[in-house]
Amino acid sequence: MQRKSFALGDIVEMKKSHPCGTNAWKVIRMGMDIRMKCTGCGHSVLIPRLEFERKLKKIIESSGE
Repeated sequence: MQRKSFALGDIVEMKKSHPCGTNAWKVIRMGMDIRMKCTGCGHSVLIPRLEFERKLKKIIESSGE
C-alpha cells in the first residue's frame, strides 16, 4: 500500500467529521505524532502518525512547500 504524502500547513479531510460539523483540519506539527487543528472551531488534536495516515481521506489544499 502506498503511503499518503502530506506536508506541514496542508488542509486535510478526515474520514470522520469533528463534532462541530466540519471535516477539514490543518496540519500544524509533524513528527512521530501529528498535531492538527480544526478549521471550524480551532480545537487542536495530537494523534500518532500511523493512525493519522489510516484516518486521512484526502488532501483538500496543499501548503505549496
